[in-house]
Amino acid sequence: RDPKGQYARVESGELKHFTCIDDPYEPPLSPEITLKTHELAIDESADVLFRRLEMDGILEGAPKLSPPGLPNPDGDEEVDLHVPPHLREERTREAMGLPKVLLSDLDLNWLQVIGEGWASPLKGFMREGTLLEVLHFNSILVDPFNLTDNQGVHETTTNFAGFNPNRPPSRVSMSVPITLACHSYTKDAIEGSGAGAVALTTQMGEVVAILRDPEVYPNRKEEIITRMFGVVDPGHPYIAEINKGGDYLIGGEVELLDRIRYNDGLDQWRKTTGELMGEFKEKGADTVYAFQTRNPTHAGHAYLMRSAGENLKKEGYKNPVLWLSPLGGWTKEDDVPLDVRVKQHEEVLNSGLDHPGGLDPATTVMAIWPAPMVYAGPTEVQFHAKSRRSAGASYFVVGRDPAGMKGSSLAVAHPGDDLYDGDHGRYVLRNSPGIGSMKMLSFVKVMYDVTDNVMKVPDDNRPDDFISISGSKMRLLARNGASPCSPTNIPTDLVEANCVPSGFMVPKGWEIVVDYYRNIDSGRWIPWSRPRSDPGAAPRTTTEGQFGTLGFSLRHTDYESVWHDVSRYPSGTTGGGDGNVINLVTEIPLRMTAKMEVQKDRPNNVISQDSTDGRPRYYTYGTPFFNYGFVPQTWEDPNLKDSLGNGGDNDPLDVMEVGSVRLDMGSITPCRVLGHLELIDEGEMDNKIICIALSDPDASSITNMGDLERVKP
Repeated sequence: RDPKGQYARVESGELKHFTCIDDPYEPPLSPEITLKTHELAIDESADVLFRRLEMDGILEGAPKLSPPGLPNPDGDEEVDLHVPPHLREERTREAMGLPKVLLSDLDLNWLQVIGEGWASPLKGFMREGTLLEVLHFNSILVDPFNLTDNQGVHETTTNFAGFNPNRPPSRVSMSVPITLACHSYTKDAIEGSGAGAVALTTQMGEVVAILRDPEVYPNRKEEIITRMFGVVDPGHPYIAEINKGGDYLIGGEVELLDRIRYNDGLDQWRKTTGELMGEFKEKGADTVYAFQTRNPTHAGHAYLMRSAGENLKKEGYKNPVLWLSPLGGWTKEDDVPLDVRVKQHEEVLNSGLDHPGGLDPATTVMAIWPAPMVYAGPTEVQFHAKSRRSAGASYFVVGRDPAGMKGSSLAVAHPGDDLYDGDHGRYVLRNSPGIGSMKMLSFVKVMYDVTDNVMKVPDDNRPDDFISISGSKMRLLARNGASPCSPTNIPTDLVEANCVPSGFMVPKGWEIVVDYYRNIDSGRWIPWSRPRSDPGAAPRTTTEGQFGTLGFSLRHTDYESVWHDVSRYPSGTTGGGDGNVINLVTEIPLRMTAKMEVQKDRPNNVISQDSTDGRPRYYTYGTPFFNYGFVPQTWEDPNLKDSLGNGGDNDPLDVMEVGSVRLDMGSITPCRVLGHLELIDEGEMDNKIICIALSDPDASSITNMGDLERVKP
């Protein structure tokens, strides 16, 4: 065919320098893509071309926000909610004057997820409308470019009386509710403040974020649980956490005052979505595949990860990068602790490819995934994949029964058995709404080949050469302190021989696993990401143990006992110059919810944390607005009855100090008495002295309860 007559003109000599006819073909010096059409089928050539166009962002409907080859964050928005450094001091001052909302350590995990962009395009704890979309559709509708006048629809107060006639055009995966519960105490404080914002405060009293335009709405726990889990099991650990929450939820956008750090020795492995994108770019990744871990990594896992990389290369990728992604947020009590997994993974990377259980650090990035584990099976695995996409992954490795667990003894249908069918998670994930171009890589069954000490897909032609090492067998071998088997003589009964095949796990990694299982009850492990905080101890005090655990205690170096040896009144007075000044020994500093108290029956009457069911006790009603402690050399006598027959509570006289300055734990502070409350607690009198520290900025203006109401209404 020569419809324009060009070839005829070349043949007649009229048209000169026609490429490949009378002029040589000159290949480009630096081609962006080379299609070997003589080697590839038409569809293969097309796949290579379209993958390159997609990698360069040419086929995306939105501006390219991520490095070449990596997907845009979900919702086509980069989310980083940290306050800029130059505004941090100003925002912190603002937060100190706002109503305080208590965050549990689990809530803090979710705040990190939101603030670092793992739940993009979410910018805060879910408002009611957003929560409804998540519960009913496992996704949300978004309009990042305001095509339908719905931009920011999830950042505005839910309005059930009026709807935009135009639906947002794009659907984004969002399967797990990310909510913040509170009690009526906090709800009343928010609604009575008129501030338009609240300060989010940890259990240890650290103000970590501001939440703007709070939307308070009922916490319909039963509806959330049934739609989120699809099972009836009151003993399910995360369902129990939901049921412990308050009767209200708070939605609103957040600003993180600083990076969330846990100070547990693992922060180097905690990276934001933006930092991960940058690390993938530095490694030259043209695609990223994520492998989530809840257990130590053995050679079978390593085989699957290396094989996935090789398969991606066969599909045309030049430099696929593995993201080794240990789960870091809240987990149930019998899961392998975070520090054990991370340190074992470090040894997997240190071994490189010299051991069949190692991974190549040049093509691997390890980074902790910060979200809590909710054990919601097919519903949850959608969030696992979506959040990895928001940090740069295009592929997610999915095994059998992802995010599942066995039912508790209280489960209605499956007590002691899998709550979810093992095949449902992968099926739901592959077909879930809003998952976009995210692709799944499935597990295959691997076993240990005794002929070469490598884990691989078993060969059906020689079944006797392969042995299976289950998770339960691995745990038993670790508890027994199993040492490596002879590479040339692997017994059929590993438990009886008490040895583990040398190629099953990198040696130093196995030592870490053995140490854990042989000392599982030692209490020295880090189960999940919980902040290790400074207690704020007063000068001239000494502490033992880790604050936040039952092993922590504080004592004063100047006194054998702060209860018995400290005077009731400041030195040189008998009630102060005006007759109503006492000494306050602070047990619980302002905003802290850890229930610290003087121990009447322990040597030196140390201050330590109270417990409930063997766990450290925390107040859950909200954030205290006062310092809390006791008057030394006092005691509420159980034999002294009030008019109703209630005796004292057998404790020192409690004090609530209502100033604005946080007092150190164990400090001894002169405090002016303003009044007192007589409470009845489970049939006992529990008196609360109300006072203000003489060192407080408002002390000169407050001498009685009337002044307190006037100055600090």
